[in-house]
Amino acid sequence: MYKDPVIAIDFGTQSVRASIINDKGEFLAFEKVAYEQPYFSVKPGYCEQDPNFYYECMCKATKALVEKNKDLVEKCKYFSITSFRDTAAYLDENYKVVRPSIIWLDQRQARLDEKMPFLYSLIFGVIGMTQTVLFNRKRTPAHWIKENEKENREKIKYYVPLTSYFNYRLIGVLGDGSSNMIGHFPINFRKGEWYKSDKHIKGCMFGIPLKKLPKIFKTGEVIGEITPLGHMESGLPVGLKFITTGNDKSCEALGSGAISSDFAHISYGTASSIAVTKQKYFEPEKFLPAYTCCYKGWFTGETQVYRGYWMLTWFTKEFAKNETMEATLERIAPEELLNKKLSEIPPGSDGLILQPYWGPSLSKPLAKGAIIGFFDVHTKYHIYKAIIEGIAYELKNGLIGIQKKVHKKVKYLTISGGGSKSDAICQITSDIFNLPVIKTNTYETSSLGCAMAQYLALGRYTSLEELKDNMVKEKIVFKPNKEASKKYEYLFEKVYTNIYPNLKKEYKKLTEYLQENNEGIIK
Repeated sequence: MYKDPVIAIDFGTQSVRASIINDKGEFLAFEKVAYEQPYFSVKPGYCEQDPNFYYECMCKATKALVEKNKDLVEKCKYFSITSFRDTAAYLDENYKVVRPSIIWLDQRQARLDEKMPFLYSLIFGVIGMTQTVLFNRKRTPAHWIKENEKENREKIKYYVPLTSYFNYRLIGVLGDGSSNMIGHFPINFRKGEWYKSDKHIKGCMFGIPLKKLPKIFKTGEVIGEITPLGHMESGLPVGLKFITTGNDKSCEALGSGAISSDFAHISYGTASSIAVTKQKYFEPEKFLPAYTCCYKGWFTGETQVYRGYWMLTWFTKEFAKNETMEATLERIAPEELLNKKLSEIPPGSDGLILQPYWGPSLSKPLAKGAIIGFFDVHTKYHIYKAIIEGIAYELKNGLIGIQKKVHKKVKYLTISGGGSKSDAICQITSDIFNLPVIKTNTYETSSLGCAMAQYLALGRYTSLEELKDNMVKEKIVFKPNKEASKKYEYLFEKVYTNIYPNLKKEYKKLTEYLQENNEGIIK
């Protein structure tokens, strides 16, 4: 039974964190390196970054961790990595990066010069999934590279998730557990393995030859240890063993205490999501798989608002220049000032309703963002609150679908991510869902979950309940306000859920217009 501290490395979209965490859920040491430039854009809508940039930022964090905590690091025998998803590293035959990664925020689309077999297209048409499949294929970087970068396409020997590349740099193993293989990859999550053939009906969607994919290991497996070169680059001690855990959203859910279908976990991050964990595999939406959890034998059913709390950053940039200047003087985030205004706006934002499709979704690939209900009482603060409410409405919509699949109603919500730092946002969430919202005593729930998954794999705790009781500390519980919940229920059922069905045809026509006129980056 392993009781010594473990190391968790957590790659986020905006920063990387390295932590030493003990079996009581206490952060004994913590280092964070914010990315000076999270991504660069060579064209509007493009989002790219060199995987080596992320790795070098990690090395700054791990070296600082080791230098400041040598005695603690010596006690650590295991570590793991969790990371944001749906981003690949493109490597040549010598495992060198061929081109920058096309990260998950990127909006480019492939032309789809290479068509799917006619029989597959027919099948997808019969089951009503043509647009969803087309959307998935267009958004797969492998297709875009094949069409636009012939020289790079020929150089790419290995097409791997970021964590597999980081593992290669640190432990000399090109691979990871299936939970860190999420994105536009041909993976069978039910079995935790790649589809057996390049011509499989699901596998062929992504256009990545099986021979270019990394090895998938079992969750909770020790797959290697820090090499002398990995030590020289990162400062982590030679021999420190690596355990496969999982992706950032799964680790967030575990670190927040969402360990059964009694709980739904909300992540208010750059991408916002709601998820429920279950031991039996299920699909939260048609054609959307449940993902492998960061611990063995469980699956996460999730729906997502693609650009989620990125929208608050967008709003701040476009409409809150004064607040940004004031926040700079006070050395706080602009959102902190804006969040203080939330209590001044009534539930429902005086009738202003926002549909948060600032980025497309799997089930609604043609949808666009919409705001309805404007009149002269509304201010920019109403729009800000409507964004927060709209994201929560859409996540509630997703939860309703998940509950139908698991045949059980959720009793509690756990919450994490940047949005969870605001008590006002937590209360709005409780009111919209009409459920208690539980916030823990740390915002680093992804790092905590990564450590928890390690302890579970090492046998320190024998059940999820024991793990949670010892490592997750509740900070505050927000209970729904009955009057506010009643207002939100009316707006959700009578207004919000009717917006998309009534605008679906218009969204399609708008997409056709953009395609014909080559507006933006829509192909």
